[in-house]
Amino acid sequence: MTKKIKYFVGNWKMFGDFNSFKIIYKINKFCANSKKTLNKKKVVLCVPNTLLYYFKNKLKNKIISLGAQNCHHNSNYGAFTGSINASMLKKTGAEYIILGHSENRADGDTEKIIKKKIESSLKQNLSIIFCIGETLKQKNKGLTFSTLKKQIKGSIIKKFDLKKIIIAYEPVWSIGTNKILKMNELRKIISFINKEYKKIFKTKRSPTVLYGGSVNDKNISFFSSISEIDGFLVGGASQSSKKFIDIIKNYYK
Repeated sequence: MTKKIKYFVGNWKMFGDFNSFKIIYKINKFCANSKKTLNKKKVVLCVPNTLLYYFKNKLKNKIISLGAQNCHHNSNYGAFTGSINASMLKKTGAEYIILGHSENRADGDTEKIIKKKIESSLKQNLSIIFCIGETLKQKNKGLTFSTLKKQIKGSIIKKFDLKKIIIAYEPVWSIGTNKILKMNELRKIISFINKEYKKIFKTKRSPTVLYGGSVNDKNISFFSSISEIDGFLVGGASQSSKKFIDIIKNYYK
């Protein structure tokens, strides 16, 4: 059985300045006014670290949540020039954090490093949006399932607070390409993630699984028919209040 609440998570990536508050304001206002779906959805905007504290303090009657996009794996202060850890992000107002994104993996994040980041973020009571996904090369070689299993087993351990970890399946080859999986393929992959998660962690509880990869206001109706998906991780479209709001609106049409 899928969960009642659907997640709509925006990943702004390297975008935005103080004037971009108007985007956050409009999304928050829309969420506050959408009474019919207010308790059916959770909206999170993961913005650059430079904007977290400003947005948190400027946003009154906050309905949406704010999140960060990555952190350093070290829990303490130290000689890590240019880095920010989970503790610092928590103090700026972050409630969620994206970890394991393919762009960070491409820059050198290993399963071991991601595990440390998850652990330090959980210690700060941040909710984790843990990204997994296969590259086009891995997909073509038939390694999708083994890749996803390796990523989950390599970065999450049973002692973690699993209720605070949301899995975001983002096929790397789909991000920014407008290419999406066929419905039956996506259903099989989500089902596999659920089954492996329960097996690995010896639990009956299903994980919250989001989908990311070229999600927009046009194809969201396609995804809305896949009940196994618990929500979405949206990239470029979340940088526009209209596009992001239209994704939410069209999902509930």
